[in-house]
Amino acid sequence: MMMKSKADEEDYWNSSKFKAFAFDDADDDLSKLKESKMAVSSIGPLIDEEEEEWERVSWSGEPVGSISWSVKEMAASNQRADREPAFPKISTETPSLNKSQSGLSLSSLFKGKGRGGNLQSFSDMLGDSALRLYTPELRKPKSEYKDLLSDWTPEETVKRLQQGKAVSLEKFRSLQDKLLLLDLAVAAHDGNAITAVLIFLKRTLCKEVLFREMESRQTALRHLIHLLTETREQRLLLELLRALGRTEEAALLQYKEHKNITDENKRRDFLKSCLSLQFAAEDLAHIQDHYTLLERQIIIEAADRKAEREGKVEIFQKCPRKASILNMPLITTLYYCCFYHYNEPEGTFSSPGNVRQTFKISEKQYFTTALAARAKLKNWSDVDALFSSRNWLGFAKKKSPLSFQRVVDILQKNSAPTHVLQEYVALVQDAELRITLAQKHKCHDIVINTYRDMKDRHLLAEYRKKVERGSAEERKIEELLSNPVRKRRRSFLFYHVTHPQE
Repeated sequence: MMMKSKADEEDYWNSSKFKAFAFDDADDDLSKLKESKMAVSSIGPLIDEEEEEWERVSWSGEPVGSISWSVKEMAASNQRADREPAFPKISTETPSLNKSQSGLSLSSLFKGKGRGGNLQSFSDMLGDSALRLYTPELRKPKSEYKDLLSDWTPEETVKRLQQGKAVSLEKFRSLQDKLLLLDLAVAAHDGNAITAVLIFLKRTLCKEVLFREMESRQTALRHLIHLLTETREQRLLLELLRALGRTEEAALLQYKEHKNITDENKRRDFLKSCLSLQFAAEDLAHIQDHYTLLERQIIIEAADRKAEREGKVEIFQKCPRKASILNMPLITTLYYCCFYHYNEPEGTFSSPGNVRQTFKISEKQYFTTALAARAKLKNWSDVDALFSSRNWLGFAKKKSPLSFQRVVDILQKNSAPTHVLQEYVALVQDAELRITLAQKHKCHDIVINTYRDMKDRHLLAEYRKKVERGSAEERKIEELLSNPVRKRRRSFLFYHVTHPQE
């Protein structure tokens, strides 16, 4: 390689765009760098002292901050808005502007003035609503997350939970710290804090450890059971109860699952499987009755549906069924059987007597249900038969496990006629109550006979004003008032006939 002459070297350095190294130049570059840093630091305010204008060029070769650059940025923003509908769209009908018309540069954007030298604010330069850029909300400063990220102690964390402030529990990694959090929350008697810590423990501890630690913390355990019940985490709750040896509660919880089964046959099979669970003796008896009742209802429903469809049974034609008997309570089932199957032999599943014997229904409950069912059908002969009894001498006598006042109420609600009501109002023992019921249900004979037995002429005279003129009741009262001696003899004879031993 040939060595260049000194003249050639000088010509090269003078003609090249690169400059030769010089210490003075280095000092000049360093001063320029310092000035550049100072300029960057002074960018903050929009309107600043006037400096020499300068421009920065983008990859496309256009000055950043010019109108053409702004329009392109706006178009890119529109494309992002199409992909992200959460931000408003920019109108695309605004005519484009040339750079020469805008008078905008990067220095003017930050200094607040145009090329013409007129002072403008940043909002004035972008004053046209069509040219405004919409930007998403900026991320909040870290100072606002200080409470969440601070290194709080367990005591401080629980205190902040009580105050309803946001805290992070994730930093508590050891089992000791987690249990300390729980104990502090329980000691604070704050249900919200206890629940928050329990949710954290349920998520970060395995079931075996969680169950073991809950066994010695009864307050926290009650909160956890309530939490799992409210969130309907049945499987985890069952595992918890079994792990704690609370088998009866676990069995009852599992039994409640039958409510979610709609198919009656599947529900019956599920109830049968529940009979093998560890229930208390009393609870097991109820579940056995539930299974037996549902099994019987399925049989009765199938037979009655068929009979109703074929139209061969008169009672189903006279009184069509309004609802299915499936999944009905025991007393409703008994009422149904008294209504549609009253006279069936006790050997059948639908017989009221069979239902009473199978489920050990009390005499009073059976009597009340049968009376309401037969009165609803207006079958007064069956109603009368319910009261019939004979004493040891063979005399017929009306007897009821209910008070006759209650009997009258049931008959009246089922629209019993006056002559039927009168028969049972007369059996009320208390005279004042008997008169009140008789007046309420217009059983005039009961009132007249009671006043006669009381030998109260004044009450008879007053009651004569309340009955219809010319009626049989008025004539009866007048006869009693006009012949008191006869009335006394009749009372005397009646008394000695009914009391021969005296």
